[in-house]
Amino acid sequence: MPHVVAIDQGTTSSRAIVFRGDLAVAAVAQEEFPQSYPAPGRVEHDPEDLWRTTLATLRAAVARAGITAADIAALGITNQRETTLIWDRADGRPIHPAVVWQDRRTADLCARLRADGAEPEVAARTGLLLDPYFSATKIARILDDVPGARARAEAGDLAFGTVDTFLLWRLTGGRVHATDATNASRTALFDIHTGAWDPDLCRLFRVPAALLPQVRDSAADFGVTTPDILGAPVAIRGIAGDQQAATVGQACFAPGMMKSTYGTGCFALLNTGETAVASRNRLLTTVAYQLAGRRTYALEGAIFVAGAAVQWLRDGLGLIAESAEAGRLAAAADPAQTVHLVPAFVGLGAPWWDADARGALFGLTRGTTRREIARAALEAVGHQTADLIEAMRRDWGGEGRTVLRVDGGMTASDWTMQFLADILDAPVDRPVIRETTALGAAYLAGLGAGVLPEPAEFARLWTLDRRFTPAMDPAGRTARRAGWADAVRRTLSTT
Repeated sequence: MPHVVAIDQGTTSSRAIVFRGDLAVAAVAQEEFPQSYPAPGRVEHDPEDLWRTTLATLRAAVARAGITAADIAALGITNQRETTLIWDRADGRPIHPAVVWQDRRTADLCARLRADGAEPEVAARTGLLLDPYFSATKIARILDDVPGARARAEAGDLAFGTVDTFLLWRLTGGRVHATDATNASRTALFDIHTGAWDPDLCRLFRVPAALLPQVRDSAADFGVTTPDILGAPVAIRGIAGDQQAATVGQACFAPGMMKSTYGTGCFALLNTGETAVASRNRLLTTVAYQLAGRRTYALEGAIFVAGAAVQWLRDGLGLIAESAEAGRLAAAADPAQTVHLVPAFVGLGAPWWDADARGALFGLTRGTTRREIARAALEAVGHQTADLIEAMRRDWGGEGRTVLRVDGGMTASDWTMQFLADILDAPVDRPVIRETTALGAAYLAGLGAGVLPEPAEFARLWTLDRRFTPAMDPAGRTARRAGWADAVRRTLSTT
């Protein structure tokens, strides 16, 4: 049976998962790496940590599966999106730490461009808003901050990439400088309608076109690994940004299907088919995947802090010893207390897009304990998801209750998933395979290699683990939503 391997390079760890030909998991390896916060609002990674942990977990997973390179039909890559790297084409060495998607250092630049009236044209071409989240302003900032970098970039001596492109460069020994349409669509330099880098946007953001990688389908020929990686060359046949890979892994191939991934942040995507729906509610229009040259689009809402709020409870406040404890505390919280956490630690994402907002706790009393704070952290995930889905319904025009497919680490908490169903007033489906991001990357690689079936057949393999159905009374839901809305209003920097 041929195997496919997924590299899943995330915000806090790198993983590799080996899938058998029937897409059952054969082996997993994972390694965390350090986070760097050089100043308030700044988040960086050491690019060598990304490469080191990716290589180590790839080799470890293959070894644990008891296979060799000859048993692998293809390799797929999925990655933390928008995180920006620039390196020297001659030796592959980065010229600056990776600027992480959460980083807000370019908020002032985005504000100036917005004041100049640039946002409508950026949104029309890219589906994105002017926000530090996206790669374009990060690229410009690196080129400005590193002496001589702008001149070297214009001369073609440097290369830009999101994490997938950087890993692809290293895996192929510098022979392939490419990305896929999903990752390109997150840079604010890519016209999602024409499927090409936009020269006007490059001029607006002062990004030399010579930096940019070639854009390919999500299932395509991305070259082969150098023999030293796994002992023999292995074909690389799939790439997608992590949220788009999860959309594929959840088999959300039909317009109207929706998934939400709960990791460090939370990202909800609604498949809109071949129509790029322009949001009127400050959501993003993005490429869901591109196969055989045809782009499928999605509406996306991004929540910057989801699982990171639980990490904050654990590592920042010391209120819990392990992440799983949050759900147990929430279940024991006093129902008479109403505490809201707005986790705007790095600003607020959709549908507010307030880079200057900062986190706040509301409703504290002398009787508040860690139980109520833990509940507030988990409830914040549900409330933010509800905000996204309400905005999506207004943009998409869908009626009735949406069935939401969920994945990611936080879905292991039954309490959190039940609250999500309650506050959405809609069913929440958790699949048997929860590592859908890696599954999506593996599927794209197998599809590109011709060893896995077309999307319609793959969709029939999706299997439900549990459906959470809403049980909250309408009056309680309305009161909770009103309390949340008031807390957000008090947190926004513009109020």
